Amino acid sequence: MKLTTIGAALFATLMLAPVGARAEMLADANGMTLYTFDKDTGGVSACYDDCAVKWPPYLVTEGATMGEGWTQVDRTDGTKQWAYDGKPLYFFIEDKAKGDMAGDGLGGVWHVVNED
Repeated sequence: MKLTTIGAALFATLMLAPVGARAEMLADANGMTLYTFDKDTGGVSACYDDCAVKWPPYLVTEGATMGEGWTQVDRTDGTKQWAYDGKPLYFFIEDKAKGDMAGDGLGGVWHVVNED
């Protein structure tokens, strides 16, 4: 498993973990899989209310920084969410352990984020 720490003050970390046939997937510092949602457009999250309960956004901790390719997007509740390559990132509530990918492909609109 390859672990990369990003951010000058080490506020946030990114784990790149080999997963089966996939080269590597993006996960948070705890190894929890990160997903994108096809209904998000223009770097704006379309996942709120019940959607955000099942697919919690990867929220930014105040003062956190990440490396190249990472941005922060505003949510309607005033929080900020991490995005990678302009796509907001989410967790899946049914993923219970690091490396779980139960949400990959659900509804044809949720996808594990692969490092490319």
